Amino acid sequence: MYVLTNQTQTVLYIGVTNDLIRRLHEHSSNRGDASKLTGRYQADLLVYFETAPDATQAITREKQLKGWMRRKKDALINALNPS
Repeated sequence: MYVLTNQTQTVLYIGVTNDLIRRLHEHSSNRGDASKLTGRYQADLLVYFETAPDATQAITREKQLKGWMRRKKDALINALNPS
């Protein structure tokens, strides 16, 4: 599970992948592509990630974070990545 943001930190994108480096490259390739959220908002800066034992648990955690208010997401990110 990972969280991306844009330069101005106005949007958070939460996703799941089994290959974070590949997925980050895909997001960077979408920069400016209005049909993709990460491209439309240029959200390709990694600010947080977690590992999970399996895909089911990763997806469960992704859904949990997607249900959180922005303040709670920011607190999680800032606890482990204060910059």
